[in-house]
Amino acid sequence: MSCLRILHLVGSPTDQFYCDLSKLYAQGCIDALSDAEKYEFVIAYVTPDGVWRFVRSLQPADIATAAPLTLSKAVQVLAEQNIDAAVPQMFCAAGMTDYRALLNSLKIPYIGNDPFLMALTANKAKTKAIVAAAGVAVPQGELLTPGRQPSIKLPAVVKPNSADNSDGVSFVKTQEDYAIALEKAFSYEETVVVEEFVELGREVRCGVVVENGELRCLPLEEYLVKPGLRPIRDKAHKLKRDQNNVLTMTAKGNAQSWIVDIDDPIVADVWEAAKQCHRALGCQQYSLFDFRIDPNNKPWFIEAGLYCSFSPKSVLVTMMEAAETPLVDFFESALRQVIVNT
Repeated sequence: MSCLRILHLVGSPTDQFYCDLSKLYAQGCIDALSDAEKYEFVIAYVTPDGVWRFVRSLQPADIATAAPLTLSKAVQVLAEQNIDAAVPQMFCAAGMTDYRALLNSLKIPYIGNDPFLMALTANKAKTKAIVAAAGVAVPQGELLTPGRQPSIKLPAVVKPNSADNSDGVSFVKTQEDYAIALEKAFSYEETVVVEEFVELGREVRCGVVVENGELRCLPLEEYLVKPGLRPIRDKAHKLKRDQNNVLTMTAKGNAQSWIVDIDDPIVADVWEAAKQCHRALGCQQYSLFDFRIDPNNKPWFIEAGLYCSFSPKSVLVTMMEAAETPLVDFFESALRQVIVNT
């Protein structure tokens, strides 16, 4: 491919956490893929006030000196950029739906799943219903609105229906814990999922990529969970801020996660379940699914996370590297699919 103009759509119109999360992953992607002979990067950065900036880099000085633009002006600038393809780097709900839809409207092709699928899979109850109908095992659950009491037997997991990054998630062991867990989850939104706790077991993620029209399952990534001590992963097990209030990742390294051996007996069943999920949901290019593995090695679908920032610390990138496909090759393959199909 000749030198391509690639748009990185970064930031969040929602809040500072999602803005910082986007910057964290986008910076990793830009650093890893910078190649003047292959790509010219255009960086559009959106802040929680909805203001756009076209920046030279994501360094604070360059952000501070970039001209702030309204949405209408930013759209005009985007239309003049002759973008070949975009990498959506936004992780908030609006970023994964409205801003991808904006790219659709501007006829800018992008890597990843479309806004309609992103909106669907953000809804945990709907996603579980679809994959369950396809024959994938899911924990018994119910969707609650304020005032309704749960009927799922304990222990159980309580979570907001559409929140991400383990926001508002609680593990409930007693009836007394339910009230606190529900109050916490309802503080995020007005619909809450309560589901039966799948006994450990293990917890893994499975990535699927589309190659030459076929589904290729990637090596599983397993996460540290311990019966009694760490029955579920919460937000603190994934992200934290350092002493300078800079957002960092905790799920990588320090024995928090690792790649599962390809000969592990759980792999084949998880791969088959992941393919069923991918097909049932109508995923494009790639997909990523969380599974709990019970003591009998049966996989249970937990949720979908259909995004990849192409940062070296992205889960799909880690899996591809474990499958001996370097990040640069993975990105080029994904980019080629988008451009060829446009």
